[in-house]
Amino acid sequence: MKLSIVVVNYNQCDVLKLALNSLIKAGNNIEFEVVIVDNASIDNSVEMLNTEYPQFRAITNNIHDGVAKAINKGIQVTRGEYILVVNPDVISGKETLEKVTGYMDDHQEVSGLAVRMLSSQGSFLPESNRGLTAPWVAFFKLTGLAKHFPKSRLTNRNHKEWVQEFQTSEIDILNGDFMMVRRTVFQEIGLFDERFFKYGYDIDFSYRMRLAGFRNFYFPKTYIINFKSQYTFKFSWEFIKHFYGAMFIFASKYLFKLPEIKVPGIQMYPASYEVER
Repeated sequence: MKLSIVVVNYNQCDVLKLALNSLIKAGNNIEFEVVIVDNASIDNSVEMLNTEYPQFRAITNNIHDGVAKAINKGIQVTRGEYILVVNPDVISGKETLEKVTGYMDDHQEVSGLAVRMLSSQGSFLPESNRGLTAPWVAFFKLTGLAKHFPKSRLTNRNHKEWVQEFQTSEIDILNGDFMMVRRTVFQEIGLFDERFFKYGYDIDFSYRMRLAGFRNFYFPKTYIINFKSQYTFKFSWEFIKHFYGAMFIFASKYLFKLPEIKVPGIQMYPASYEVER
């Protein structure tokens, strides 16, 4: 099996159908499987999956286990050489799966891959190659962790080595909306940290990849459309608890003792990145 796709769904029935249909079209020329883990949705998601997509595997949780735990549950039943974690509100381009698997096949040094993300209005989303939303950027600046993410556009916005929209380049962080990782990475460093209930699991995993010497890349020669429909009101207790809780977990893991990142024969502080122009 070339590619395994894991989707975690929670009450996203309508957009999930669009996402799955786009994956079917994008996967015409490759061997792939799809595992959908439903986190106790109360809409018609499970019934829709069983009726309209019997070719895909649906795992149904009785309670909302959190995103990281649900992803791990999906990964554990997959068989693919590559694992793609994608949100249910993401529409893939018609050649996206073929292009990303082809790039990984041709570039064995690439352990994880992100692609160009567009909003529903068609504008470029900077977290495509930064991996971080604005609050996480602020968090890294305030804690001093920013210096350990030199390609994440956290400081000087005119830095000559920053990744532009159409440059294939090495990056620090893969965005969890669409992140493709070799199975061998999970076999070496483990699965996602399940303490990250909804936010930060992708940032933590990407950082662990770098600690282990793996390399993440941004590949802009294909695209996805990110509807960002899973919005939580920023002044709600749920958002505060899970979003800022994720920052606290991350800080407690790495802030007080930051290990040196090494690749055999390469010193990665400061990092040296490749840029394809």
